[in-house]
Amino acid sequence: MAEGEDEIPDAPVEAEEDGHGAAPQPPQEAETGGEGAAEGADAAPAAAEGAAEEAPQEEAAPAAPTVGEGPGEAAIDLVILPEGYGQTKQINIDRPVGKIRGDLEAELSIPDKSLYLMNLSGAVEFKQVLPDDKTLRDLGLKPGDRAGIELRINYYQEQPAEEYVMPDMLDLKVVNEHGEEKMVTVHVQRPVMEKPYLGGFRNKVTDSMYHHAVTQTAPVQKKDVHTLRFHREAQTYEYRTRSTQCKRDNGTQMDKVGLYIDSRGDKTMEPRRPYFSSADKAALLLEKCVMIQCHARGMLARRRTRQLRQMRQERHELARKEAERRQLEADLRHKREVERRMHPRTFEDFSVLYKELEAWRVNEAARIQTSGFDEATRRAAQHELLRKETKLLQTIDKLKIQAHTSNRDAKIKSKLESMSQPKVWAQGDGETTTVHTPFTTRAKELMDLYSGLRLPLLTVDERLDVLLHVKWTVKEFDCNLTREMVDLIDREADMLNRGRPEKSFVGLRKRLANLFLQFIETPEFNPEAMKFQKVSREFYDQTGTHPLSTVPIKALGS
Repeated sequence: MAEGEDEIPDAPVEAEEDGHGAAPQPPQEAETGGEGAAEGADAAPAAAEGAAEEAPQEEAAPAAPTVGEGPGEAAIDLVILPEGYGQTKQINIDRPVGKIRGDLEAELSIPDKSLYLMNLSGAVEFKQVLPDDKTLRDLGLKPGDRAGIELRINYYQEQPAEEYVMPDMLDLKVVNEHGEEKMVTVHVQRPVMEKPYLGGFRNKVTDSMYHHAVTQTAPVQKKDVHTLRFHREAQTYEYRTRSTQCKRDNGTQMDKVGLYIDSRGDKTMEPRRPYFSSADKAALLLEKCVMIQCHARGMLARRRTRQLRQMRQERHELARKEAERRQLEADLRHKREVERRMHPRTFEDFSVLYKELEAWRVNEAARIQTSGFDEATRRAAQHELLRKETKLLQTIDKLKIQAHTSNRDAKIKSKLESMSQPKVWAQGDGETTTVHTPFTTRAKELMDLYSGLRLPLLTVDERLDVLLHVKWTVKEFDCNLTREMVDLIDREADMLNRGRPEKSFVGLRKRLANLFLQFIETPEFNPEAMKFQKVSREFYDQTGTHPLSTVPIKALGS
C-alpha cells in the first residue's frame, strides 16, 4: 500500500432503510445475470465499482392485498415518500383502509400503525390521511378506476416517559462546617391536594412550571399613602373677587304708610333665555362626561384589540415557523439516515448496517423455525437464508472498499488544500490580511499538478501536457524518488504514442500518482509539508536528496 493511504477499520455498515426504522431490513445485494455471473462479481471491473442493492425476499411472507383483477377492484398506484418507490396493485374497494394498511405493513415488515395512507388522487381527490374505518368505495372510488395513494412511514415513534415516584424517605450526606460527613434522613411529605397555578414561569415546550406563586413568600404590603392629585386647591390659579350692584337696587324703597311711590314708569324685565339652574348644569356635565368616557373607552378597546390581534398573528406565525422547522429537521434527519445506509462512510455507518443485518437474520431464522415446515423445506429455507446473508456481507465489503477509497481521496484533498491556504495575519485594528508566500504558492502549484494527474477522460495531448509539467517539476531535484517518477512518465508517454488502450494505464497511473503524492509530502520538495509531518526530522536527513545532477535525463517523448 502506498504511503498516505488509510485503511478503514473493519466496521459494520448500514443497510439501506427499506422505508421504516423500527424493523431493520438488510441492505440490497447486487443483481447479476445468473449464478455464474454472481460468483465472478468480485473479479469483474464493473462489479468492483459497486452494484445495485437488491432487497432480500422473505420466505413465506404474509399474504399481500388482493392482486388479481375482479369486479370490485381498482388499480391503486402506491408511492412511498420521500424515497419515491412505487408499485401498482389491484385492491378491492370494499375493504376498509385499516385492513389495507395492515396488509401493507405486513408486506413491508414494519411495526403496526407506523404507516400512513394519505393524499388520494386520480379518479377521486382526498387531500388528507385516509380514515381506517372507511372503504375506498366510501371515498368515491368505483370498480375499474385508477388512483394514487402516498405512503409515509413514521420512523421515529415517541416512547412514553416513565413516571417518577419519589420514595417516602431520602438518605442525604451532609458536610458540616468542620468538614465532617453525616447521614441525614429526610421524610417526604406528600401533598394532600394539588396546588393551584397562581402565576410564575411556564415552559411552553415541556409544560414545566417554575417559580410557582403558591410556594413564594408573600410580598410586603406597603401602606397606601396615595396623595390627592389634580385637586382644584392644588392648582396654580389666581382668584379675583368682583362685586356689582346696580343703582336701582341701591335706591329701592317699598310702599309704606306715609310714603307713596309712583309705579307708572316701572317695567317688568324677563330674560331672553330660560333660566339655567345648577341642576340643569350638573345634568349637562354628566351627559358630556358620559360621552367623553364612551369615546375614551372605545379608543382603549380598539387599541387593546389591535394589540391582541397582533399578538395572535405573531403567535400563529411563530407556531407556523416552528412547525416548518420541525418538519425540515425531520426530513433532513430521514434523508441523512437513508444516505447513511445507501452510501456508508464512517465506522458508525457500518456498525448500523451490521446490526440491522444481524437483526434481519435473527428475525428470518425465528420465522423459519416457527413456520411449521417439514425438515427438508426448513433445511432449504435455512440454506437460502445463509446464501442471502453471504451475498449481503459481500455487498457490505464492497461498500467498505468504496468508502475506503472515497475517504482516502477526501483526506488527501483536504491535506493538499490546507497546505496551499494563504497565511492570515492579524492587524492592530482587528482586521486580517491574507498573504500568499512562496511556499504556499509552491504548494498550490503541486496540488494543481496532482489534481491533473488524477483527472480521467483526458485526450492524449492534454495528458502529455500534464506529464510534461510534472516532469519539469520533479527534475529540479535528483534522488531515487524523482528518477523513478521520470522513468514512469517516459514510459507512459511512450505507451500513449503507441496508442495503447486505457485499461493498460490503470496501474501505471496509480503508481505515478502515489509517487507524486509522496513527492508533495516531502518537506525538501514542498516546505509547507513540514507542519503536516508526524515523524522525527532525523529520518528525513537520510533521503539522499541533493541539487540537480549534471547527469542528462532522457527528455519526454524522445
